Amino acid sequence: MTKLINRHADPATLMAYAAGTLNEALSAAVAAHVAMCPACRREVRLLEAVGDALIASLAPTPAPSGRRHPTRPVDVVLATPRTRRPVIDDGERLPRPIAQAYGLTFETVPWRILGPGVWHHRLQLSSPEEGDLRLLKIAAGRRMPEHGHGGTELTLVLDGAYSDQGGRYLPGDLQDVDEECEHVPMADKDLGCICLIASERPARFKGLIGRIVHPLTGL
Repeated sequence: MTKLINRHADPATLMAYAAGTLNEALSAAVAAHVAMCPACRREVRLLEAVGDALIASLAPTPAPSGRRHPTRPVDVVLATPRTRRPVIDDGERLPRPIAQAYGLTFETVPWRILGPGVWHHRLQLSSPEEGDLRLLKIAAGRRMPEHGHGGTELTLVLDGAYSDQGGRYLPGDLQDVDEECEHVPMADKDLGCICLIASERPARFKGLIGRIVHPLTGL
């Protein structure tokens, strides 16, 4: 039975993904969500079809010197092409776009401790300008420090759940926030949480622990 996913990317984010204008980190997170969410897959295909029809109706114009048009993602792949590596199926808990791009399963993620009850693994992008992409594992009942954001941040739940002021987020749910959001995410008290986080710019931590950890991790 397909799990019901209730929280999705903002329509503007999904439109930018279909148009190929998101940065690499955000595009990867949306691709992972789309791989898990049939409703968003249908929406992306519709947006792509509308974009194709609009492009077909326009007279061709040359691209400005030294610039190129963005490449639209096709189906559910990362915006930046990578060599696909063999992946052992682990029940699709790690979305296929991420698993194939990085050759990982849940069992092979090389977690590094970030703080008490919190681990992370940073996923390499083509350049620092393309944002930050990482997997985050939070122990049951553990809170993250209160923080805001320097731009768009997408958090996709892969396993377990977490809650904040906006409600509860379950596997497949995507939280799409911007610099106006400040929150204190807390992992499920029984299940903990594993999520994929993509951000344009580093978070703004308010507590002492967060401010100490940021220079060491770039989170």
